[in-house]
Amino acid sequence: MPVIHKSTIRRARQSEKRQARNRAALSAVKSLVKKVHAAVTDKKADEAKASLQIATSALSKAVSKGVLKPNTASRRISRLTRHVNSLVASR
Repeated sequence: MPVIHKSTIRRARQSEKRQARNRAALSAVKSLVKKVHAAVTDKKADEAKASLQIATSALSKAVSKGVLKPNTASRRISRLTRHVNSLVASR
């Protein structure tokens, strides 16, 4: 039978907790991003701007918590902003 240390068991337990926390944070970010995309496709400029601000905040928080890498969040924020700005410019 293999030797399983107490520390290994603890680390596995911590890993499960972190994985659940990270998955929840990433899921929330994805939902907010989808909300921005939906507002843009429906051509609702005011709603798109408001949801963009919320999504940007969520992406930044995800970076600070280590869920996303900084460049990934910056790229997503940039693309979302361009998407919303194209809607506003076409008015």
